[in-house]
Amino acid sequence: MQASVQHNPLLSGAILSTLLRLSLPNMAAMIATSLVAMAEMSYVGLLGTTALAGLTLVFPLAMLQQMMSGGAMGGAVSSSIARALGAADEMRTNALGAHALIIGSVGGVAMALIMLIFGPSLFELLGGRDAALAEAVAYARVFSFAIAGIWITNILAAAIRGSGNMRVPSFTIFLVAVAQIVVGGTLGLGLGPFPKLGMTGVAMGQLVSYSAAALFLLWFLLFSGRARLTLRLRHFRPNGALFSDILRVGGLACISSLQTVATVLVLTRLVAFFGTIALAGYGIGSRLEFLLIPLAFALGTACLPMVGTAIGANDISRARRVAWVSGLTAATMLGVVGVLFAVFPNLWSKLFTSDAAVLESARIYLVWSGPAYFFYGLGLCLYFASQGAGKVLGPVLAGTIRLVIVLAGGLWLASRDAPQWTMFVVVALSMAAYGVSTAAFIWITPWGRQQAARRPIIAR
Repeated sequence: MQASVQHNPLLSGAILSTLLRLSLPNMAAMIATSLVAMAEMSYVGLLGTTALAGLTLVFPLAMLQQMMSGGAMGGAVSSSIARALGAADEMRTNALGAHALIIGSVGGVAMALIMLIFGPSLFELLGGRDAALAEAVAYARVFSFAIAGIWITNILAAAIRGSGNMRVPSFTIFLVAVAQIVVGGTLGLGLGPFPKLGMTGVAMGQLVSYSAAALFLLWFLLFSGRARLTLRLRHFRPNGALFSDILRVGGLACISSLQTVATVLVLTRLVAFFGTIALAGYGIGSRLEFLLIPLAFALGTACLPMVGTAIGANDISRARRVAWVSGLTAATMLGVVGVLFAVFPNLWSKLFTSDAAVLESARIYLVWSGPAYFFYGLGLCLYFASQGAGKVLGPVLAGTIRLVIVLAGGLWLASRDAPQWTMFVVVALSMAAYGVSTAAFIWITPWGRQQAARRPIIAR
C-alpha cells in the first residue's frame, strides 16, 4: 500500500497542473448548478410575481442545505477520507465512507423535519405574507422531501472527491442540474401532456433529480468496483472516533455556512435602507458573485483532497504549498474578472437593465467590490484548504469578522443617512478582511500535529 501512496498523483504530481486537472470537472458541475438557480428564477417568473416572491423566501434556506451538506459537512468528509488515504489506511477509508453516509442521512432527515415544521414560521419572519407566503409553503412542502436526497448526494459525492475522483461526482451533479431544470420547468409550467403544478411542480425538480443521484452514488460505492473506497454496510459497526473525525471539522464548518447566509440576509436588509435603486444595483452586482464563487469552489474542492492526502502522509510542507498555490490561483482568477467589471461595469449590468439610475448604482457597487474579489477568492479557496488540514477554526473566525464589519458598518451608515456608495465600501472592506484574515489564520495555525500523532483505531 505504501508504494501506491508514493505514486499517488495527489502526493507527487506538480501542484498547479494537478489542481487545474482536478478542478475542471468541478467547474462545469458548479457552473451548471449556478445556472439552475437562474433558470428556476426565469420559469418561476412565468408563474407570476407572487410565485417569484415565494421562491425568494425559500431560497436562503435552500441555499443553506447545499452549503451545509456540500461545502461544510461534505468538505469534512472529503478531508477525513483524503487523510486516511494519505496514511495508506484502506480499512479506515472504507469505514469513514459508511460513517459519512450515516451523517448524511441523519442530517438530511433532521433538516427536512425542521423545514416541514418551522418553514412557514421562518418565511413569515423573512417578510412573507398572504399569497407569497402560500407559494413559499407550497414549494417547501415538496422541497422538504428532497432534502434527504440533497444531503446524501452531496455527502457521497464529497466522499468520492476525497479519494481524488472528481469526474463521477461532477458528472452526477451536472446531470442533477439538467434534470432539475427539465423536470421542474415541465411540471411547474405544465409543458406538453403534463399538468401545470406551479410551485409544487418546480420543487419536484429537486426531489426527482437528487433522489436519483443519491441512488446512483450509492450503487457506485456499493457495487461498481470502480471506487477507491467501498461502502461495506453489512458488517457496519459505529465508531465514535470516526464520527468525531468528520463532525469536529464539519460542525465548525456548518457555522461558516450559517454566517454566509446571515451575511447575505443582513446585507440585503441594510442595502434596502438606502432605497430601491441601491437595492436593485446591489442585486445586479452581487449576482456576478454567484457566477464567480463556483470558480473558487471548484478550485477549493480540488485543493481539499490534495491537502488532506498530504496531511495524511505527514507531508506538511506540500500541504501548505498546495494551499497557497490554490488560494492565489483562485484569487487571481476572481481578481481579474472583478477588475474587468470594475473598469467596464456596463458589460455586466446592461444584461439585466437599461434603467440609468440602476446602472449607476450597479456601477458604484462594482467599482468598489470588483477589486475586492481577489481577497474573496483567496479566502474561499483557503477555507477548503483548511478543511483538508482538519483545521477550520481560523476561517470560521474570518467569516465572523466579515459579518461583524457588515453589520456594524452598515448599521452605522444607515443611522447617519450616508450615501449609498459608503455601504458598498463596507461590502468591499468585508470581503478584503475575510480574505486577509483567513490567510493570516492559516499562516499562524500549525498543521498536521494531531494527524502525525494519531494511532490506528480500527482492528485489523
